[in-house]
Amino acid sequence: MKALIVEDEKLAQQTLRRALERDFPDIEVVAVTESVKGTLAWLRTPGNTPDLIFMDVELQDGSCFEIFKQEPIVAKVIMTTAYDKYAVKAFEAGSIDYLLKPFDKDSLQRAVSRARVSSENVDINTLVAAMRQFAESRTEGKKDFRRRFIVRFGQKIIPVETSDIAYFYVEGKSKYIVKNDGTRYWLDQQMESVLDELDPDMFFRISRNYIISSSAIEGIERIYGGRLKILMTPAPETEMIVARSRVSDFMAWLA
Repeated sequence: MKALIVEDEKLAQQTLRRALERDFPDIEVVAVTESVKGTLAWLRTPGNTPDLIFMDVELQDGSCFEIFKQEPIVAKVIMTTAYDKYAVKAFEAGSIDYLLKPFDKDSLQRAVSRARVSSENVDINTLVAAMRQFAESRTEGKKDFRRRFIVRFGQKIIPVETSDIAYFYVEGKSKYIVKNDGTRYWLDQQMESVLDELDPDMFFRISRNYIISSSAIEGIERIYGGRLKILMTPAPETEMIVARSRVSDFMAWLA
């Protein structure tokens, strides 16, 4: 059975791929895509015909229902989502299998088994309606988070888009922003006020000295004392360690 993984978070990609390789030797992951555009391009390439698709709800450039609206999907689809409000119930009503993050081995086994025996195709009308409800539920009452920070660099005043930020950190009494390309800027703002202005789905304070973006995480290592070491791109000058008191909250945030 050939499988396509549609997922924009590298850690989630790796977790799912390892789980499939370990527990489902008959399933071959033939490709991983991260966006609506990239997925459509792959599906439209001659010869690319997966039997099974694991598809995240929110991708780099939009919601996954755009894929279904633009391209007929004949493969069995297992949706992956961290949110069960509206979406999951609608997926089940349309005979669409799902994994609710964070998922375990039994949940993956259940979803794969249902996909194997299901004879029904994706109900596009049910899916689109579900995704619209999902999008509305996510935006109701949502705070307007900080979109950019204004920083000084020499004699220049530079706007830094929040989406371009890998992490914030404290060094001595100074605070800094580090962009995804490694550029560093001094920040004249307390970390507490910075955190209040950030989208909590995208940023997490792992310790007194670091606030990190989920998009910059490359991996996680367990170290002594039950703590976690975060591997980032760009790599920090000192190790990023999740405070022991924050480990449970951090893992819940990742899911």
